[in-house]
Amino acid sequence: MAIHERWRRDPGVSRRTLLRGAAVAAGGVLLGGAAEVGTARGALAAGEPKVYTRADWGARKARSTASVVSAPDHIVIHHTATANSTDYSASHAAALSRAIQKYHMDTNGWDDIGQQLTIGRGGHIMEGRNRSLPAIRSGDHAVGAHTADHNTHTVGIENEGTYTSTTPTAALMESLVDTCVWLCAVYGLNPASAIVGHRDYNVTSCPGDKLYAMLPQLRSDVAARLRLLQVRLPLRDVPAAHRPTYPAVPVNERTVPFHHGPTVGELD
Repeated sequence: MAIHERWRRDPGVSRRTLLRGAAVAAGGVLLGGAAEVGTARGALAAGEPKVYTRADWGARKARSTASVVSAPDHIVIHHTATANSTDYSASHAAALSRAIQKYHMDTNGWDDIGQQLTIGRGGHIMEGRNRSLPAIRSGDHAVGAHTADHNTHTVGIENEGTYTSTTPTAALMESLVDTCVWLCAVYGLNPASAIVGHRDYNVTSCPGDKLYAMLPQLRSDVAARLRLLQVRLPLRDVPAAHRPTYPAVPVNERTVPFHHGPTVGELD
């Protein structure tokens, strides 16, 4: 049964409560000494999902080369704030990436598309900002523009659609699980604490109430897959400045295509 069919959560439960519950369910099972099984071995076991490269989807040349820094400590889940399309093809997902890049470069004035990865409603995974895929494969991080003041330590996944009142497709959620398993294995991240929503850092409703309510199940599914793959994760000390602050979620936030809250801040 698909995640969005299994998962139902009272929207009144606080985000801190949900995260604590996820940590109890997954954290104690996965965390261990780095010497037991290194993250590189874990990444090899977990495998890499099919990711369409920038060349595959026809990306424009970036105005500048993205900075590559050390491994991130959080995975930020977004929605694109676009229509919930019923075109589930790879060609549609490619066109979406081109449209997002155009908006980010021509309207926002950025050097390139902001996020590292984009998942279409058909489950097709697209590389985002330049250098993202090689950086992930090497255990590094291509700095993007998706979560204000936290871009240097977070990898952003845009999920096609608007999820304020509807849930994502099963295909999208399956690919999101695959992607998070891969990223957690590569970077040595505990899904119980590493997988967060955009609203956990910035004042925004992103990734929408429905998708946000599915994040505890996403964390649980990713943790279960990592256990099956016998991936044990090293304990990591996350700086206090990198941890979610859980700001208030705005009421009746206007949804504008490709815009879903603060993406670049003074610290970026």
